[in-house]
Amino acid sequence: MVRPSTLFALGALAAAVVGCAPASETTQASPSAQSATGTASPGTGAGACAKESLPLKTPGKLTIGTDKPAYEPWFADDDPSNGKGFESAVAYAIADRLGFAAGDVTWATVKFDSAFAPGAKQFDFDLNQVSVTPDRAKVVDFSKGYYTVKQAVVALDGSKVASATDLAGLKDAKIGVQVGTTSLQAVKDVIRPSADPNVYNEQIDAVNALKNKQVDAVVVDLPTAFYVTAAQVDNSRIVGQFGTASGVPEVFGAVFEKGSPLVGCVDGAIEELTTSGELAKIETRWLGSAAGAPELK
Repeated sequence: MVRPSTLFALGALAAAVVGCAPASETTQASPSAQSATGTASPGTGAGACAKESLPLKTPGKLTIGTDKPAYEPWFADDDPSNGKGFESAVAYAIADRLGFAAGDVTWATVKFDSAFAPGAKQFDFDLNQVSVTPDRAKVVDFSKGYYTVKQAVVALDGSKVASATDLAGLKDAKIGVQVGTTSLQAVKDVIRPSADPNVYNEQIDAVNALKNKQVDAVVVDLPTAFYVTAAQVDNSRIVGQFGTASGVPEVFGAVFEKGSPLVGCVDGAIEELTTSGELAKIETRWLGSAAGAPELK
């Protein structure tokens, strides 16, 4: 069984808040968020990517979108502006590379599936565990990947699938998963259960279904699975993790309005963070090791 002690060093884990704010809500970053990335850097360079040259939704401010609730370990305390959690820290690190102080970053509340829907956006870019897929890339633009992710299966201790050691052991499972996610596609393409999965509008609904034994297991990305077992569902375990049907790694990317000129600048920031090792340090701090989640094949 995966124990909370194998997780990221988050300290006390807070249960996610289920309320949802209006899509137009924005939050000013707290000055303390600056500490998540260190002192300001000179940015990714001059020219089109110089801070004063960037075509922003609000002049002088970098607007970043994400969903509400903002779940751990991606964010902490349902507050993207505090610089805590993997995606919050990545956001401020990108902002820093682009020349923005923490106080020049604002957050817009954007539902998960709205982020990659067609049309104009209220954000400069969005970070919300959005996987880069060909279909999504038809209507929005993506940055380079900032995290390579695998899917994970979570079940209650003692359930009929808790001891599964391969994908075949999940064929007869009733699986819960959130609509519109790559987790749902992975269930259909990789696990291919004999019964259609139970599909829920929100991740918390799938988690509650597991808690209430309405499903045998849920499928979420691996870091979220760690959080589910540590803080959301007592006596649960990560059965295992698995990759994509194609073998091509799944990556999370920042989301942009189609045709956004900011993509290249953010790509440059992510490349710098990767080359310098800062991105790996952020991942180690907030997501920890995936040890203890066996591969399911």
